Order: sequence, then structure tokens, then C-alpha cells
Amino acid sequence: MGEKILEVRDLTKYFEVSNGLFRKKKYVHAVEKVSFDVYKSETLGIVGESGSGKSTLGRVLLKLIKQTSGKVFYNGQDIMQLNSKEFGKIRRELQMVFQDPYASLNPRIKIGDSIAEPLIANCISTNYAEAKKKVYELLDLVGLQPESYERYPYEFSGGQRQRISIARALVLEPKILVCDEAVSALDVSVQAQILNLFNSLKKKLDLTYLFISHDLSVVKHISDRIMVMYLGEIMELATTDQIFSKTYHPYTEALISAIPDPAERGRKKRIILEGDITSPIDPPPGCRFSGRCFKTMEICKYQHPELIEVEPGHFVRCHLYSERKGDC
Repeated sequence: MGEKILEVRDLTKYFEVSNGLFRKKKYVHAVEKVSFDVYKSETLGIVGESGSGKSTLGRVLLKLIKQTSGKVFYNGQDIMQLNSKEFGKIRRELQMVFQDPYASLNPRIKIGDSIAEPLIANCISTNYAEAKKKVYELLDLVGLQPESYERYPYEFSGGQRQRISIARALVLEPKILVCDEAVSALDVSVQAQILNLFNSLKKKLDLTYLFISHDLSVVKHISDRIMVMYLGEIMELATTDQIFSKTYHPYTEALISAIPDPAERGRKKRIILEGDITSPIDPPPGCRFSGRCFKTMEICKYQHPELIEVEPGHFVRCHLYSERKGDC
């Protein structure tokens, strides 16, 4: 697989619920003991429904939210143990592209100045002229005209704003880019353009992506590997080819069945998930997907399945396969 650039070990994030409805403290289990590796120059797609914990995971990885427990090693160093000053030295190497490009841009600042701001703040450019030259280069790199420098965010379309956000994330020359639903707010045709831009930038700049999305068809287009999450846990993790050629987890099967396929012309069977979604507040001891699973067994209700490797590089959290291995 190549060189590991990021190692995540038992990363956990709980949010306390303190609205007076409970006599004792309750916690939303947003991310629960998540462990995985990211390899240099790869794109790891992270997919799941709303509430699966994928966006929280991305923010915890970049220390935008403090973790409850767990470790994250970047180039062998546990960044979760670093204080603000220590982490500040490597923050420029870990950047994020957010879902709403307009919300992430200051509407009162020209986009050229907005992109240049991190260069000045991090003392990378010693003067305004040098920073301006760098911004023009980035605008060209992401497919925007030089005159865009003097314009304000409201003067651009959604796709153009996302290109601006990408340029701003790239200005500090990061090694890892976390893309949180970076194309979900865009039209389908514009989505394709931005995805192609991401692929092009990856090759030109030797970037590593964590690409977060609820849309498995989008993740399929851009990812080398795919990690499927459900209610804060990893359900399946494998290469894109493995996921689509031999799907193990019932939840992944349901997600794949929801992808429109014109070639099937209505013959494709859609898996409709029924039942209640397990509460993320103090979840029960069994499988979190058991309440909606169409292959559920009795053991799923009381015993929590472990993430196991069912074939080289293909991991799944399901009792259907742990039983065959004699783990239950």
C-alpha cells in the first residue's frame, strides 16, 4: 500500500447531552473507537448517512474538535498530545475543504485577499506582492481567471466558490486535505468538474485526501479505498474495487443498491432499510445496525461485532463473518 502518513487508533468522540431531560449525564457516541491507516498519495473515501460520524471524525482528526480518547499519528507523531503551539507548526500540512464554500469565506473580503491571508499570517510570504503572485498562481491552478482576485464571494457561482475554497486550502501547501462533503451542495455537472479538479490536483501536488461524502457514487469516482461508517463505527473498509466487486456488510449493500444505474433500466433491486435507527445516546451492546438489518440474527442484538479482516485488505464488522471464523 505504500508509506503510512496517518495512523488513527481507537479515536473516540462523545458529546455530553445536558438539556435537563436526563437525571444523569448522557453522551452522544458520535465516533466510537475508530482505527484505520491512510497512505501517502491515496484518497480514502469516508461514506455514510447523516449522523454516521464522518464529519465529526474529520474535524477531530484536524483538532478542530477535541477528542474524548484515542490517538492520531501523523508521520509517526501523536498530534492529539500536542498543545496549540506545537500543533501550530504542522497545522499548515493538514487542511480542510468545507461543505458550504460561501460560509467559509468572509463576504466582506475580496477573494484574493482571503486566499493570501494565510500566507501572511504564517509568515510564508514576506510581503504583499509576493503573496499576491502566489494567489494568482493558485487561481490559475484551480481554473479561475486572474481578475477574480478583486471580486467578492457573492459575485461567484457555487462551483466557483468551491474552487476558491480549494485554493485557500492549498495556499499553505498541505500534505493531507480533508474534504467534508465538498461537492454535495453543487449541481451534478458542477460536481463532476470539481471531482476532476480534485483528481488533477492530487497528481500535480502529490496530495493525500480524506474525502467525506454521503453519496457512494461520488466516493466511488474519486477514492482508492472506501470506509463505510454507521453511527460512529466503521462497518466496512476496503479498496474501491473490493467494495463494489464483493460487498460483505448488509449496510454497504443497501448503499450500493441506492446508486442509480441507467444500464439496469429498472431491473436493479433496491434494498429499502426498515426499522428504527439505533440511538447514538448510550447505544445498546449489540450491533448498531441490527434494528434495520435485513440479515440480522439473535446474536446481533446482544453481542457487539468486532472489525475483522475477511480477506487481505478487506475489513468488515458483522457477525455473519465472525461466526464463520469461530469468534463468537
